[in-house]
Amino acid sequence: MDDYGVKDIQVLEGLEAVRKRPGMYIGTTDVKGLHHLVWEIVDNSIDEALAGYCNNIEIIVNKDNSITVKDDGRGIPVGIHPKTGISTVETVYTVLHAGGKFGGGGYKVSGGLHGVGASVVNALSKWVTVTVYKDGKVYETKFENGGKIVQKLTVVGDCEPNRTGTVVSFKPDPEIFDTDIYDYETLKVRTRELAFLNKGLRLTLRDDRDEEDTQGDIFLYEGGISEYVKFINQGKTPLHEDIIHLNGEKNDIQFEVAMQYTDGYSENIYSFVNNINTHDGGTHEDGVKRALVRVINSYARKNKILKDADENLRDEDVREGLTMIISCKHPNPQFEGQTKGRLGNSEVKNLADNVFAEGFEQFLLENPEDARIIINKAILARNARIAAKKAREATRKSDLATTNFFGKLSDCKSKDPSESEIFIVEGDSAGGSAKKGRDSMTQAILPLRGKILNVEKARLDKALGNEEIKSIITAFGTGIGEYFDLSKLRYDKIIIMTDADVDGAHIRVLLLTLFYRFFRPIVEAGHVYAAQPPLFRIMHGKTRKYTLTEEEKDEYLASLPEGVRNRAEIARMKGLGEMDAEELNETTMDINKRVLRKITVNDLIAADAIFEKLMGDEVEPRREFIEQNAVNVKNLDI
Repeated sequence: MDDYGVKDIQVLEGLEAVRKRPGMYIGTTDVKGLHHLVWEIVDNSIDEALAGYCNNIEIIVNKDNSITVKDDGRGIPVGIHPKTGISTVETVYTVLHAGGKFGGGGYKVSGGLHGVGASVVNALSKWVTVTVYKDGKVYETKFENGGKIVQKLTVVGDCEPNRTGTVVSFKPDPEIFDTDIYDYETLKVRTRELAFLNKGLRLTLRDDRDEEDTQGDIFLYEGGISEYVKFINQGKTPLHEDIIHLNGEKNDIQFEVAMQYTDGYSENIYSFVNNINTHDGGTHEDGVKRALVRVINSYARKNKILKDADENLRDEDVREGLTMIISCKHPNPQFEGQTKGRLGNSEVKNLADNVFAEGFEQFLLENPEDARIIINKAILARNARIAAKKAREATRKSDLATTNFFGKLSDCKSKDPSESEIFIVEGDSAGGSAKKGRDSMTQAILPLRGKILNVEKARLDKALGNEEIKSIITAFGTGIGEYFDLSKLRYDKIIIMTDADVDGAHIRVLLLTLFYRFFRPIVEAGHVYAAQPPLFRIMHGKTRKYTLTEEEKDEYLASLPEGVRNRAEIARMKGLGEMDAEELNETTMDINKRVLRKITVNDLIAADAIFEKLMGDEVEPRREFIEQNAVNVKNLDI
């Protein structure tokens, strides 16, 4: 019997618990967790801005990949804290749940809800330096190796009497994180978002690792979330020129909505509470959606746009082509789930409903032409929904036997989804090789004939008339639209396998657009992958080596003796169809040798924007994207 006793029970003091279980505090220690540290510090500065005391925040990525965050807020209090007996600055950075977010005295509204942000960053950093400008003095304290104080709060100089603010610099601990390299684009997306959500607040982001760019990016939006809607709708065709902006406040709960309809078919509704993206919605979003469908139906009936015999417009009808930002600032938000993904405060639903309904009704009354355009758009969506329902029912009735009969799907023998995977393959030629090279027990093959429909430019009813899309729906087994059921997915992995050329990339993007728009839960659940066929084949003697990139090819050749290197035959792989079954299995399908790229959707707003830009009707945004990113293109196939 194991000797399990008192000595086996660990008591972790101070910040030890954070270092022992960092995932409990920041979710993950991968690149996402690394960037999360920045927002924990920035949130403290944002809280000062929400309270009305901060106008400028600067975020700097230093040359050594440490981070500096500066603000012109009031500065963290420097006096001795009565409970801890040390300075309040040191208390905030060394004691969990110490901060101005409790009791309502420090901040009415706060994004950093738990008061653990500063101390968690300290716990997970190699070093932290905090400088406070207050009362004409400059105060500084330093920490090292997970929050150990190496310099108590000390006056290190004088400053202008009216200068206030806090500067925090920290270096994430490489022993904690999988990587300590910050991605500027990731920081830029969130910094811009924070600027949209906090109108009038100036946020500057600078990368001192880039010696050529000394200015950085400055984000300042006096229009707030209205400018956010305008930004998202770049490249889309609005149905009405003005962005509708509505707001209201009750019991210290501030609520606002900005919205605009476009001629597109997908809805883009994003909600936030205290700057936190509530990606699972909640009561603030529910209230708006409830009011939206009620107000539109009421207006349409009063103005005889909907006849007595017509059925009411549904939620999905009135949200087609809608871009909407919902922002709620709440003094005591209650979030459901660990990820703060859904707002649970019941009182917010009626507030959101009332504020939105009153403002939107007024807009429709004052803008009858825009009102008629919006409602006619919803009626077209309703008609397409009814047509799509008939097409979906036809798709439901078509079974796998039919799909197999026409020779499209070569299914796997296993009926266990957890071990089954489907390859969606470009072309019959590659499909033939894939069928011969697969493991027929667990690998299914669905060849595509040509390019599927671009669903960014088509409603669901038209998509359901496309034979290739119908085959995909039938093979997946999940259904689509209102019949969609993720639990019925027949394969754990959906693998897009296309050529490593321009046409292959286009087909891959068409499929990803289809999955993102009509099967988004499959993507979000991590079931979609892109196969990585090799770009080069290197042969010398009896050795055959495949490489995925030119860099990998050069690295391999450099590792060979000079005589062997000079005799090596190097071939650029052209297409999947040119590989025989053995080659295709060895390079792209064998689970022990292949490389798969998992498709994730970390930022829904950015994903929506890129799909719209690359696959939408507007040419100019696509041209700009190509011009801006052409410098990064490698292995161009022309």
